[in-house]
This record gives sequence, structure tokens and C-alpha cells, in this order.
Amino acid sequence: MDSFEVFFQQHLLDSWAMAKQADQTDYSELDPDSIIEAVESLDYVCDKRILALNSYENRVYQIGIEDAKPVIVKFYRPQRWTAEMILEEHQFTQTLAAADIPAVAPLAFDGQTLMSYNAYQFAVYPRFGGYAPELDNPEHLTRLGRLIGRLHQFGAGEIFRHRPEISIDHFANEPVAYLFNNHFIPTDLITSYQSLTDDLIKRIEQAFERAGNVKQIRVHGDCHHGNVLLRDDQCYLVDFDDARNGPAVQDIWMFLSGDRQYMTSRLYDIMDGYTEFCEFDPRELHLIEALRSLRMIHYSGWLAKRWNDPAFPNAFPYFNTQRYWEDQILALREQSALLDEAPLNWRPDQSVNCHGNCYQ
Repeated sequence: MDSFEVFFQQHLLDSWAMAKQADQTDYSELDPDSIIEAVESLDYVCDKRILALNSYENRVYQIGIEDAKPVIVKFYRPQRWTAEMILEEHQFTQTLAAADIPAVAPLAFDGQTLMSYNAYQFAVYPRFGGYAPELDNPEHLTRLGRLIGRLHQFGAGEIFRHRPEISIDHFANEPVAYLFNNHFIPTDLITSYQSLTDDLIKRIEQAFERAGNVKQIRVHGDCHHGNVLLRDDQCYLVDFDDARNGPAVQDIWMFLSGDRQYMTSRLYDIMDGYTEFCEFDPRELHLIEALRSLRMIHYSGWLAKRWNDPAFPNAFPYFNTQRYWEDQILALREQSALLDEAPLNWRPDQSVNCHGNCYQ
């Protein structure tokens, strides 16, 4: 075992030791021996090499296998998703892969993809290498657009029955209430944060009203460059853990940042590939900054809800400091201003203000 692997083995042991010291930690019983035992319960023979991968919501490890390629094992955070929700995600990704839509799906064992060991549910994935697409590379963005277009063409066939939808309540109202009820907002910033989020949520609601009754489809939900791998000139989607029902633009807006001209150019590149496979309702462009605002609010609430997990204070030491909340207020004020701007428009011949099918 080389020094790099020794470091991560020690990091894993240290993380487990800290978890054991915390009260009611979700992963307090997931020690290295339990991880190996869970994997070997599937008739693997592990070589005892465990590499902790970059994940906080779940626990994800690369596990060495004797005389075979390593596998990736995801232990789901207890009480986050029901078994029905997880299995619906698994079925979705398996069906995508079967339709030759590049998505990394879990492995099945006697027809089962969701396993359990002690208090934990887990799934096993093949190790899949690649690199993130370059978001200023038009060719990469067009390939990405083709992939998302194929995903949405398939995802529009039906909706998830068990998994939730993208909603203002879940991504804004509930996180804000949690932050206040659990005293995360500094006393001197309570009034500012409360008035700002109240106003911002109203503006988000207005953006959804302007978009009208856009179609809800099955979306990846957390589609950003970290969940896309480029390999052999092909983009692949990984980590469907946040898959849910929502507007198609949910899987597009996270690739758009910078000034308006830059975002418009990037949107054009993505849509150049996307519209080869799927029509896009331009009314959804009203939702880009609204969805970005929702994610920003939800992110603070997510960190707060996970703050008793020792992995979070170690990974996000800046959270819940005075500076963090001051920066959040500034960023949310900027979002409020952006919500007043006209939506992006990558095609000058189309209107985004209609409330019917205005795709041209």
C-alpha cells in the first residue's frame, strides 16, 4: 500500500473516530470493518483498500477487489430517501443505460440494486473514469446539450411516482424556517435576512408565474460539471441521487454563469445540441435565476441540517460565521436584482413572454 492510500486509510479512520464522538451521527456505525463486510456480503473478496471519495450527503468509497477492478460503493444517508425513492432512481438510470443514453447505473445482484447491511442501505457502481467538460469549450457544451436532450426526451415519457418535485416550499420556505428555528442567523442580521428572503421568495414566485404551466419531467436534478464525465469524446451523467420531477431548464442553468453575454453564448452552444433531440419551451428561461436563487437558499439550509455530522464542520469551516451570513445577504441581494432582468434569449426570433407553446 503506497503512502497516498495510507493517508486515505488514516483519513477514513480519523473520520470514523470523530463520528463516534458525536451524538446521534447518521454514519457513526459505519467504520472500515463494516464497509468491507457490507461489500463482501455480495460475494466480493476485498483487498482491504478503501478510498474515501468526495461526497458529503452520502458516504461513497472506492473499494479494492481481489483480482478485479475496484468498485464504487454508496452508503445512503439514513432517513433521507425511502427505499421506493432510491429504487425509482435506480430503475431510471438502468433504463437510460439500456436505451444507450450515457448514464452510470448501479450494478444488480440477483436482480437487486439496493442492498442493506446493519442500519445502512447501499448500492454498488462500476468504477468509471473521465474528466469534467470544459464549460468555455463550445464543442463540449454541444455534446453536453445532446446528452441532456436525450435524457429529457426519455424523461418526458412519464414522471416519478415516489421522488419529489422541485418546489419553492422545499427549496426556500422550509430551509429559511429551519435556519431561523434553529438560531443559525446571527442576531444582528436576522431582520436583514428575513426581509430579504421574504422579498426574494415573492420574486421567485413571480418568475414561476411568468413562466406559466411548464411541463414537469424527470430530470437529473443536480446537473453540474462535477456530475458529468467526458470520456472517449462522449459525455456521461453520474450521480442521480437528486433526481426528481421538475422543468427541463433545471438540468441546464447550472452550466450558465458569468455576465449576460457569456451566458447567452453558452446557452446557444448547449441548445445547439439539445434541440437535436428535444424541443425546449423558451418560457422556462424565466426560471433560470429563480432556480439559482432557490439553490442558494437551499444550500444554507442543507449545511445547517447536516451540521451535527462531523464531516460538515471539517469540510465547510466558513459556514455559520458572521462573514458567511454577510456574504449570503450580499449574494441574495444580487439575485434579487437579476430576477428583475429580462430572461436570456439565445434565439432573437423567439419570444419568451407567451403563455402557450411558443417554441419556434
